[in-house]
Amino acid sequence: MERRNKLRRRKKRLRIAGCIVVAAAAAIGIGIGFYGEELQNFVSEQQVKIAQMVKSADRKTEEEKTAQQTNAEAEAENAVTPEVQDTDGLSEEDKTLYRQAKYAAKQYDYDKAISMLQNSETYQTSEKFQHAVKVYQKKKESCVSWPLDQVTHVFYHTLIKDTGKAFDGDYKSGDYDQVMTTIDEFNQITQSMYDKGYVMVSIYDMATADENGNMNAGEILLPPGKVPFVLSQDDVCYYHYMDGDGFATKLIVDEEGKIRNEYVEDDGSISVGDYDMVPLIDRFVEEHPDFSYRGAKGIVALTGYNGILGYRTDSSYETRPDDLDADKVKWLDEHPDFNLNTERENAARVAQAMKDEGWLFASHTWGHQNVSQISLERLQADTQKFKENVDPLIGGTDIIIFAFGADLTSVEDYSGEKFEYLKSQGYNYYCNVDSSQYFVQIRSNYFRQGRRNLDGYRMYYNPELLSDLFDAQSVFDSSRPVPVPTMG
Repeated sequence: MERRNKLRRRKKRLRIAGCIVVAAAAAIGIGIGFYGEELQNFVSEQQVKIAQMVKSADRKTEEEKTAQQTNAEAEAENAVTPEVQDTDGLSEEDKTLYRQAKYAAKQYDYDKAISMLQNSETYQTSEKFQHAVKVYQKKKESCVSWPLDQVTHVFYHTLIKDTGKAFDGDYKSGDYDQVMTTIDEFNQITQSMYDKGYVMVSIYDMATADENGNMNAGEILLPPGKVPFVLSQDDVCYYHYMDGDGFATKLIVDEEGKIRNEYVEDDGSISVGDYDMVPLIDRFVEEHPDFSYRGAKGIVALTGYNGILGYRTDSSYETRPDDLDADKVKWLDEHPDFNLNTERENAARVAQAMKDEGWLFASHTWGHQNVSQISLERLQADTQKFKENVDPLIGGTDIIIFAFGADLTSVEDYSGEKFEYLKSQGYNYYCNVDSSQYFVQIRSNYFRQGRRNLDGYRMYYNPELLSDLFDAQSVFDSSRPVPVPTMG
């Protein structure tokens, strides 16, 4: 608008200047006897020049209008979302809705963003809402369907907060060096993947199961340059054996409703902070919402024998069978006020808060079993323990992530009595460990995906297998003992 007004003022000045020139010429002609045909010719010439200048100004105006329109369309095409601060003139309620739609669009849920605005009573009268819908529609149209067989899946174990305690030279240090990742490494990997365009997707985005367990391929729609990946973490139980070794001790919901960790300091005091994958990812997505596809986070794989999420939720803590292991006995002796129902209520509260934030849960088998080696009878007994002690706290799950990187079979399709049993128990999604970049099977009755371990062993011995994600050499924590122990 300001530019248009400037152009109008410019043309007006041109006309005024032309009139002054003509009037001045006439006055001069009168003063020096410049009469007749010469004066008329001069005045006519000046009028033609003035008309040409005005026409030129009009042409420039049209050109600038065209350029403005082209630029606006280009900006709409390239913009991720309209600016949040562009909410002048909206009510507080509409500003909130506008921001919510913007957030949904940042996470590539353009249909949701468009629906939110179009269903508002304000939409018909708000140019801002209408412009936002136009932008989101263009972004939606620019998205491409990602090949599902080219979605990588990465995973971690519990993150190390204090490397001095984890790598203190005792009999557990070697295992931690192999399969754990430090917080500093994790944060660098996350940033690297974000910088490379990676976006967390849900395993349910890749395939959906109907009520009969029949699988159908999903669809992941992302703008060019974005790369989907699935994230998971094993053993989010905070086992007794990890006490005092520099790991968080449990997950909690803080006063703001955010997921955090507790950590026991040397003096016995409790610190609350972001010390493991779940809260660290939550904080990262708060700052970078475009790291999450439609609100997806990762999968948290749980055993049950020491409880879940740092809470001692297994029935054995209450029944105290004769074969109760020494770690449980020691913990119970140190917590004479233990109450199973309280532990379960607290764990369920945290689990629900995590689900509300986009996290999924998976079975890691109740007793961290190697499914390729145990008998069917043992698998059945273990599965029932999980269903009795864990499922009620997490709302159930149809995902199983196998412990020890094991699998029910090799690369051929699933079959056999173990698979048939797990399928009968409602498991539709199966994950093993396969360090290749991609391994995805979508069959009529199951989904199967290989995972890549991002830990000390893989970074030290096979950094080339991780180069599509990050530079292992620059990420590798200098406090790690080297050489990292070999497996087996």
